[in-house]
Amino acid sequence: MSPWHFQNREPRNQIKRRRGLLFRKRINGLHRKVSPQARLLLPKRLPALSLRIQKRKKEGKLREKVAISWSGGKDCTLALHEVLRSAQYDVHSLHTTFNEDTKRVGLHGISELLIEAQAQSIGVVLDKIFIPTAEDHEAYESSMRNYYQSLRSSGVHKVVFGDLFLEDLKTFREKMLLAFGLGGIFPLWKKSSRLAAEKFIGLGFKAIICSADAKYFDEEVAGSTYDINFINSLPPEVDPCGENGEFHTFVTDGPIFKKPVVIHRGLPLAKEYHYKINLPDGTQESQSRKFWFQELNLG
Repeated sequence: MSPWHFQNREPRNQIKRRRGLLFRKRINGLHRKVSPQARLLLPKRLPALSLRIQKRKKEGKLREKVAISWSGGKDCTLALHEVLRSAQYDVHSLHTTFNEDTKRVGLHGISELLIEAQAQSIGVVLDKIFIPTAEDHEAYESSMRNYYQSLRSSGVHKVVFGDLFLEDLKTFREKMLLAFGLGGIFPLWKKSSRLAAEKFIGLGFKAIICSADAKYFDEEVAGSTYDINFINSLPPEVDPCGENGEFHTFVTDGPIFKKPVVIHRGLPLAKEYHYKINLPDGTQESQSRKFWFQELNLG
């Protein structure tokens, strides 16, 4: 080729721009030739692969399977609501740990029947994990390891928790999950407790105080409604969501429930819990806490 040929060759970047201009002109020409209805659809037909992916996501074919750690309280309920609202995940199941002897949820004191009623109203399968009575966490960890293994075998990749700010608890959960190739999802993480509480109430969820630490509350608090008045009446040292275990709730209705869980209130009762904590020097120390519980039964 002659030097003149090279001197007059169109730069590659100009060729790309010209081709792009021609493509846009063709598209614009098509717009002028088709009906207004088809004109609206035309741009959406161009990224066909993207549309197919979006369609498969809507059908749940690409959604990641998740399981919900479920206590029946407000935090896990709000976390489930956020997961469902995102439409990014396929909720495989709820799972709840019960005391093997009492068939109740730990410091919530909620019976197996009430948790079953919640799951049925929400429309999600409930997995039950029964933990032997013990003062340490060994029985709990052993039971959860077995359960996480079964989740992994079922194609579940992540577990959803309603934790807000307890770093050590989040680390503990993630460490257990990692051993089975699972991950954690924390929709409420680092959210303001006050704002999370207000959002829960503002969405129309209904909950009652099922247990309360006697260090902060009198007996009358058990069985009261979790609402703005309750939050405003809390002493400064109590978190609005009870994140430090100051109180616990049971949710009876809300946007994710097909129908309310009808309950009957019994008499409040007191119970003392004995447990052990790990000290920095590696030893353990026995402690106890007194709680007020509201007896709840299906109505």
